[in-house]
Amino acid sequence: MESKIEKAVDAFIEGFNCAQAIFSTYGTELGIDRDTALKISSGFGGGIARMQETCGALTGAYMVVGLKYGKTLADDKVSHEKTYKIINEITSGFKEWNKTTLCKELLGHDLNTDEGRLFIQENGLFNTVCIKCIRDAARLVEEF
Repeated sequence: MESKIEKAVDAFIEGFNCAQAIFSTYGTELGIDRDTALKISSGFGGGIARMQETCGALTGAYMVVGLKYGKTLADDKVSHEKTYKIINEITSGFKEWNKTTLCKELLGHDLNTDEGRLFIQENGLFNTVCIKCIRDAARLVEEF
């Protein structure tokens, strides 16, 4: 039986972005259908709409945490604090393993330039860096 970590990697290899790979894999366990999960997370790849800010695998993990623990009542401070605590712990673990949470620093090249995209593709960084980030984010989701 395929692990959820490998299922997330497979979703990325299939052509979904890093955020979609995480959120669609784990969101379905929490009551959201795969198509809806893919739609919600579609803008978060490439460090949020290819802006290369926070890694999409991490934002996908954050969405999973929010779906599981997020507050639904305005005055629910317990759920709010639990969500933030887990997201901070996931972020710390990811930083420990990868030294940064920023997509641009993880890839080391600009996705928004022809030269940067070409370098990333020619050097297989989507298949090395991004897949490692997806595995790391998935491991952290499973841990928490």
